[in-house]
Amino acid sequence: MRIAHVSDSHLTNPEGVATSVGTTVALLRAAGHRVVLYCPGPLSRRRRRSGEVPSLSVPTRPYRLALPRPPRAPVDVVHVHTTGPLGVAGLRWAATRGVPTVLTWHTDVVAYAAHYPEIPIGAAYAGLRLGLRWRARDLWALAHAGPGRQARLVALGRTLLAHSTVLVVPSAKTATMMAAMAGRTPIVVLPTPAAAPHPDADDRRRLRARLGIPADAPVLLSVGRAAPEKNPELLLAAFAQVHRELPAARLVLLGARRHRLAVRRLAHRYGVGGALHLLRPVPRHRVGAHYRAADVLAFASTTDTQGLVLAEAEAYGLPVAIVDARLAERPGTGTTRPVAEPTPTAFGALLTRLLTERELRATVIRDGRTAATGWSEERYLTELVKLYASLPPVGPTSG
Repeated sequence: MRIAHVSDSHLTNPEGVATSVGTTVALLRAAGHRVVLYCPGPLSRRRRRSGEVPSLSVPTRPYRLALPRPPRAPVDVVHVHTTGPLGVAGLRWAATRGVPTVLTWHTDVVAYAAHYPEIPIGAAYAGLRLGLRWRARDLWALAHAGPGRQARLVALGRTLLAHSTVLVVPSAKTATMMAAMAGRTPIVVLPTPAAAPHPDADDRRRLRARLGIPADAPVLLSVGRAAPEKNPELLLAAFAQVHRELPAARLVLLGARRHRLAVRRLAHRYGVGGALHLLRPVPRHRVGAHYRAADVLAFASTTDTQGLVLAEAEAYGLPVAIVDARLAERPGTGTTRPVAEPTPTAFGALLTRLLTERELRATVIRDGRTAATGWSEERYLTELVKLYASLPPVGPTSG
């Protein structure tokens, strides 16, 4: 099968969209499918690989802005992962040629719009390119938080889905969130699987020694940005409660590129500055060592559409604690993750229990590993290829 994947997120970006796209493309290629990934690449033609599009780095952001170039080679399916210039170009190209289009909704753009001004700007661009007749008042509403912005983003979502043959979402939570936008576009829940753990190379001892963490200290781990939408204040307030009960406890926050000073200030305000290890992002192959070095994964976000790090941690045998009940159900099984109310008291109590109660830890670890095995890369690939093969032919449109 000939498949074009389109993403405005370049694969070296250490975030969930890039991880999901990279996993999907690698699995399809390994299975013998002809896949071209259209994504941001270097400006220099000599340094670009097949499918990469010239792009520029965005100041203060770990992103690259690519030219809106559509796929070029004939394909059977176009799979779009983002709604930036490349993603919109892919949707329009597929619609004009009658190629079935899969759109994966990786990000809650309504929630993120409050934190990232580029989202309303991108929404304005996408709406104009897809035929929405934005007027000055629509652009004004997009630029300001409130019901007006949300209404325009929902309208854009409906337009994006009208250009898509099927919508893929990574969780039941996201399916519910997108139902009002989908209209007649079918929704398929297809979580990105966690990669199999790398072989153990004495990671726990070596990483703890490098960070200066005692071998017997209870360690909480958080993986991801330290941005406001990830709720770092809740995490630190809950950890402060854990630290009062377990004074030797440490918190490792892996992936903090921006907002580092704000996080350190919060940690000192809550009295846990000396127990915080604030680490910058590391390559994907090195994240597993941090799962092995920790005792519990603490996930304070309520804006994630899947939380891929949850499944990754579970594959490594690390129990997880969350505050978003809509992400409680594990892919592949009917089991659920431990959930607390999103308050410091409730979340801190759950984290403490997972650190100290052996039977609870054992049960959570067992269920997590079972789920990671049940929703394997092979099963995901089978379901994705089946979905591609089931797509009906689409008549070309003008524009």
